Amino acid sequence: MIDLEIGVILPSVAVQQREALRIPAAARYAEGAGLDGVWHGDHLAVGVATLDCAIALAAAATATERVRVGASVLIPAIRPIAWAAKQIASLQHLSQGRLVLGVGSGGGPDQWAAAGVPYEQRGRRTDTALELLPRLLAGGPVQLVDEQGQPEVALDAAVTRPPFWVGNASAAAIRRAARLGDGWFPSVVPAADVLSGAGRLGELCVELGRRVPTIAVGATGALGNGAGLPTRDEIAARLSQAYEIPPDRATTIPITGSPDEAAERLAAYHAAGARHLVMGFAGGDWRRQCDLLAEARARLR
Repeated sequence: MIDLEIGVILPSVAVQQREALRIPAAARYAEGAGLDGVWHGDHLAVGVATLDCAIALAAAATATERVRVGASVLIPAIRPIAWAAKQIASLQHLSQGRLVLGVGSGGGPDQWAAAGVPYEQRGRRTDTALELLPRLLAGGPVQLVDEQGQPEVALDAAVTRPPFWVGNASAAAIRRAARLGDGWFPSVVPAADVLSGAGRLGELCVELGRRVPTIAVGATGALGNGAGLPTRDEIAARLSQAYEIPPDRATTIPITGSPDEAAERLAAYHAAGARHLVMGFAGGDWRRQCDLLAEARARLR
């Protein structure tokens, strides 16, 4: 049996409108299909309509009972850290301890400019967030070293800290995961990169005397063979343009085809070291895609 948890990115605003599918109903559907988690991204100013990550996850948390509720990924460093901690604590409370916090420092210069935070500070502020958030969630008091005046703050209510999964496949992200993370969470990467990154992560953790974080992978694709679904090559072309991935590499990333074919791809990520996979659908009816993904998950077991 292959033990790989499978989660799904909740539908975008465009998909919600097209399919008359709101976040609470989508989260319940994924849970009913037997998937393991529901996830939402964190975007401020990206040129398309998006929901606030914390609000979307709050809606998902209160509509479900079993699944993980995850940020894929939250950018805490574009917020005052006390506000980020308050949002995280609220989500942990609403989900009754089911929150998983993917943490990143991306989004591009425009997003950081919209938040009023210098882009060149993203790495340092992300490290500070990962260092201070556990203490803030435990109830503080904590001196906020990156905020004006370096005030000391204590949140009113302590919560159990959710797992922190450090996003991105870069060398800096792997180092950050080794030092400060409970998980490493690269996205849109082939299984071979997960394997090599897992090796480097393990080496760093030995040096630091830390337990090796769990590995989760963010993936994309469209399952099934019906009319109107994007092909592997079409999805790869989008990835190549959006992430500046060489075309030959991009074609190795999408998960497509039948549930049996998808299960083979999922098993390859598991063999590379992943224990969680979060799938974003590149096309097709969202509910149907959930059903097919659940079928692929069942074939692993």
